[in-house]
Amino acid sequence: MADTVLLDVTDGIATLTLNRPQALNALSIAMMPDLAAAARALAARKDYGVVVVQGAGDHFMAGGDLKDFAGQLHLSREARLAEFKALIVQHINPTVEILQNLPQPVIAKVRGACAGFGLSLMLGCDLAVCADNAKFTTAYASIALSGDGGASYFLPRIVGRRKAAELLLLAERFDAAEALRLGVANRVVSADRLDDEVLALARRLLSGPQHAYGEIKRLLTASHDNQLESQLQSEAEAFARCAATDDFAEGVTAFLAKRAPSFGGH
Repeated sequence: MADTVLLDVTDGIATLTLNRPQALNALSIAMMPDLAAAARALAARKDYGVVVVQGAGDHFMAGGDLKDFAGQLHLSREARLAEFKALIVQHINPTVEILQNLPQPVIAKVRGACAGFGLSLMLGCDLAVCADNAKFTTAYASIALSGDGGASYFLPRIVGRRKAAELLLLAERFDAAEALRLGVANRVVSADRLDDEVLALARRLLSGPQHAYGEIKRLLTASHDNQLESQLQSEAEAFARCAATDDFAEGVTAFLAKRAPSFGGH
């Protein structure tokens, strides 16, 4: 991956940084394969227990780089159709799918602008902690686009279909307080506390039962498509796998001893 996306793993915390601060981390065509490469690199590693996705500088991601996209307008309609479909299928979709399928919890750390694919990327993370200066919009309809990165998948599941339709069709801006009210954000903190709050949350998750977290993520993802009977069966199987771990034994023992558990991820 190039400098447009950075990946760092320190003390068990993997940090994926969108790194075009001079352009509000807007997603350029060159950045798309870099982002997918970073996601694949994450999936190939085992030396971390939690992921933080952030933007460099004062913003998360201000959507697609329209100056970059304008460079494709000379193409014929057929060529543009093929070009943009290939970019999304080859780079955007795998990024979203990999982050969804990671067994480790993924936290979006959001400040400033969060628009278009930036919002989709945030919605696809497991948790979102936002600064009180964060501003959001789906943005797509403003430039006659329909959405990508799972926007039409995650939004109705988080805010309901009616509100999702409003956010996508009208593409109006909303602030961090509204994001919290809608359930788009889990927590909103002052901008000067964002780094500390996310680090504390990441460390808390890092010390937690890693196997159970992976099972929780799989169950939540499957619940969108499963009937109740299938979901109950999946829960039974996941519960049993968790009960067979050392962490379960430690959790029960610690609770009965009235002490904090010390999970080892096994």
